[in-house]
Amino acid sequence: MYLKGNCWRILKEALQKNPGSNSIKSFQHLLHCNWVVKKKTPKVKQIMEEAVTRKFVHEDSSHIVSFCAAVEACVLHGLKRRAAGFLRSNKIAALFMKVGKSFPPAEELCKKAQELEQVMETKRSQSLQSQDSLRKMPRLPSLNPQGVKNLWIKAALFDKVLDKIVLFLVENSSKYYEKEALLMDPVDGPILASLLVGPCALEYTKMKTADHFWTDPSADELVQRHRIHSGHCRQDSPTKRPALCIQKRHSSSSMDERPSPSPSARDYVESLHQNNRATLLFGKNNVLVQPRDDMEAIPGYLSLHQTANIMTLKWTPNQLMNGSMADLEYERSVYWDYAMTICLEEIVYLHCHQQDSGGTVVLVSQDGIQRPPLRFPRGGHLLQFLSCLENGLLPHGQLEPPLWSQRGKGKVFPKLKKRLPPGSGSSDSVSDKEEDEAMDYVFRILFPNSRSEFGGTPLKLLCDNMKYQIISRAFYGWLAYCRHLSTVRTHLSALVNHTIVAPDVPGDAYKGLTTDVWQTFLQDSTAYKEHELLRLVYFGGVEPSLRKDVWPFLLGHYKFGMSKAQRKEVDEQVRESYQQTMSEWLGCEGIVRQREKEQHAAALAKCSSGASIDNSGQRMTHHDSTVSNEVFESVEEVEQIELEPKPEEAKQVPRMPNGALQNENSSPDSGHPSSRNFSITSGLSEGSFSTEDSSAPDANHRSASAPQTQQSSIKAAGGQGGALTGRTDRKVAELLDLYTLNLHRIEKDVQRCDRNYWYFTPANLEKLRNIMCSYIWKHLDIGYVQGMCDLLAPLLVILDDEAMAFSCFTELMKRMNQNFPHGGAMDTHFANMRSLIQILDSELFELMHQNGDYTHFYFCYRWFLLDFKRELVYDDVFAVWETIWAAKYVSSGHFVLFIALALVEMYRDIILENNMDFTDIIKFFNEMAEHHNIKKILTLARDLVCKVQMLIENK
Repeated sequence: MYLKGNCWRILKEALQKNPGSNSIKSFQHLLHCNWVVKKKTPKVKQIMEEAVTRKFVHEDSSHIVSFCAAVEACVLHGLKRRAAGFLRSNKIAALFMKVGKSFPPAEELCKKAQELEQVMETKRSQSLQSQDSLRKMPRLPSLNPQGVKNLWIKAALFDKVLDKIVLFLVENSSKYYEKEALLMDPVDGPILASLLVGPCALEYTKMKTADHFWTDPSADELVQRHRIHSGHCRQDSPTKRPALCIQKRHSSSSMDERPSPSPSARDYVESLHQNNRATLLFGKNNVLVQPRDDMEAIPGYLSLHQTANIMTLKWTPNQLMNGSMADLEYERSVYWDYAMTICLEEIVYLHCHQQDSGGTVVLVSQDGIQRPPLRFPRGGHLLQFLSCLENGLLPHGQLEPPLWSQRGKGKVFPKLKKRLPPGSGSSDSVSDKEEDEAMDYVFRILFPNSRSEFGGTPLKLLCDNMKYQIISRAFYGWLAYCRHLSTVRTHLSALVNHTIVAPDVPGDAYKGLTTDVWQTFLQDSTAYKEHELLRLVYFGGVEPSLRKDVWPFLLGHYKFGMSKAQRKEVDEQVRESYQQTMSEWLGCEGIVRQREKEQHAAALAKCSSGASIDNSGQRMTHHDSTVSNEVFESVEEVEQIELEPKPEEAKQVPRMPNGALQNENSSPDSGHPSSRNFSITSGLSEGSFSTEDSSAPDANHRSASAPQTQQSSIKAAGGQGGALTGRTDRKVAELLDLYTLNLHRIEKDVQRCDRNYWYFTPANLEKLRNIMCSYIWKHLDIGYVQGMCDLLAPLLVILDDEAMAFSCFTELMKRMNQNFPHGGAMDTHFANMRSLIQILDSELFELMHQNGDYTHFYFCYRWFLLDFKRELVYDDVFAVWETIWAAKYVSSGHFVLFIALALVEMYRDIILENNMDFTDIIKFFNEMAEHHNIKKILTLARDLVCKVQMLIENK
């Protein structure tokens, strides 16, 4: 209302004067300030979300900076020059100092802000004298003029007096501001002050963390970081996917409050050392192991243990050896998966590789499977391990070849001669180079005294056994894959059409449905088949100028192949049905309005009579006290003034554009903005202050004539087979109550439906209300649910016709109705999303499952409920909706699932890199709303559909 009223008044004044007048500048400034007010509400929301998520708000948060800038723009708008100071460059400081003369909280704030400015000035002078001082002050605020201005706003915010100062300015705005100032507005001024109450109640901190400037950034910042990062390294780099350790964000708490490791973990760590059950033969920390191919090597503790019967080799990650990283059950479960316990009876070969950086051992078991390499640090630790292993094998086993004993050095690697090829000369002529120690060795573990052990098995039998096990593993792996694929086909086959439609056959479909193609089809319906037109819409969309004509075909209002006469006949039938429906619910609405007026008049009469009795009693006991009586008299006078009838309004007979009668009181542009916000509990309407007097005799007269009025209204509503004809009084009362409840919900949502979009003027909002009331009148068993207006609004924008939009909305709701709480489609969507993510992106599914387990996909609820209407701008909504409607016949009747999957996959790397939990992903997608690249998302969604189709077809 601020932009609608004051802005156009200033613009009119500017146009009447010369083009260079100050009014045009004021208009531009007003537009900018109105934009700032609209942008300020999200800033407050972001700060509150950060406070809830992190339990505190950092003083250097980017949300605080943008918030203070928005507040400053609002406070400075329309400020008088005298209040701003003629020679002061910092207008905020001048304003606060003037306010401080009459407002004590502002006076205390001025003292603190001036002290901060002095400290900053001192620090700046010191930084100019010595470069070392810059290192001591890495986080000082900027000293530019804008930073100084924000300093005063920040100081007021952190001292929790900003809301009080702004409220003081609002209450005394005439002293400090011009007439067109924002704070002078009776609506926007108090709203601005009330918005500051929440941020001023929060706790702010200066605590720094190692990743402070990286944690909890905005969604835009995350996307920009990912773009910068992906420009230097590949997106599929395994080092950038935190599969090793996914840490969940926690609230700030002390280290002492963390839970201690479980008893089983403590027993395992104790078993790694020398104890009465096992002898520790060897132990070395920082031995590197790479558990998986897509991971970097991680350090751990390697230990060799011997009991009476077996010898065991254990490797434990360093994170499990100390208590600092094992504080969470989740982290423990991750690292326990990487710990290894190997029984040496199963090991046949040891492949040893000596390197400059240390040595590596690869253990090969009887079935030929290689264990992850063990990388020893420098210092001869590999040789010490083999020596301890050989000593532990004695006397029942040995290494082949054995280690050599050298005087003064102990055990050393054997010096083996290289095999010479036949005909290369005498074997006695060995050069010094050949006598050098080899770098790579293969040791075999033998048990010569036991024929049943593996060491006594012939080599041929060993090879046959290994061959059999390898083939068996391959076969059972292939069998498991086939069974999994069969399960996948069973679960996903119903999500896509089995016929794969190519975008380039018979022609390029990425051009979409053009005007030439559509005009050719209208002239000759046999020129293009229905499936071909739908293919064009699916891959390329509809040309914007054609949407008004094409959408009724896509939604089922028309059938493809209908002639012009047939379409005209359908339109006439729909229009006639729509007008009849409107006449029915308008008659019912008249009854509702009349009943509310009578109830309100009766309530006023009761209050007036009660006040008279109470006041007379007060005069008898307290003759000098008339406060209570004056309150009731003032209210009564106001109500009588508002209840006086207007002759011109009484004579008007409202009609809808198509000719049907409608209720004038229900118009959102009737001059009573709050005329629809009546209370369902009390049954009273604020919109009833228009036609009747509030005196008690008139109220009794209306009560006596109420049955006649209601009966006439029922007859009017029941004309031409109306819904109220033939119903009992009880059923009529129930119907009226049900309709009243739905009417309240509809009016509440219509008034706030896309108010910033250019199309929704008061007249078009009235159309939106008429269509929605007509649909609900036909479906009172379902009733109105919040969100239905969002689905109707784009249809009305494109079609711009009530009857046509009503018919298309009815067709659309046949599919969308099941997404609302009274249907069961939402749970099916969540289950299907879970299956798709689990099959197509197991890494992302694992993160969702482990990092708080948000595989329920509740963050997709709004996507499915409104077909992504709240996530996209209107032009993108049009493109997405027509693609969904065409996809039903071309690729998938569940195309919304693949758009949702494409949205998640679009930002998968950002989700993985930042280890997002449920709260993070909701915050991320809320901030990314209306910022998505819909062309890329639709392309990715179509590719995902094709991928599933090929998976089912086994191509």
